[in-house]
Amino acid sequence: MEKKEKVRYTDEELQEFKELILSKIEQAQENCNRLKEILMVDESDTTFNMMEEGASTQQKEIASQQLQQQMDFIRKLQGALMRIENKTYGVCRITGKLIPKARLLAVPHATLSIEGKEIEAERKKKH
Repeated sequence: MEKKEKVRYTDEELQEFKELILSKIEQAQENCNRLKEILMVDESDTTFNMMEEGASTQQKEIASQQLQQQMDFIRKLQGALMRIENKTYGVCRITGKLIPKARLLAVPHATLSIEGKEIEAERKKKH
């Protein structure tokens, strides 16, 4: 008897992924809060000398970039939660095949399998 290729993850597996994603969102939100605190440092404190002020500006720029990255990450994770609810989570958007579980555990918001990424890269090269 021929083994049928799995087309979607089971509800139990989807629940595992959901728990992982929720913990990643919580962690990312904590990072966002910490970065927002860095950006909210009282700017009315004029006791800084010019060098400290320059370092402070650079530190805020870095924190601002990191905050944007964390917010993007949260958005991608929320998209993954939507796919879990729709039971389409873990399906490569190019090949239609299941993304290996190991990849999803490493990159829970992935929408492409490695094969899908390679196909997408080839398409981009041609255009």
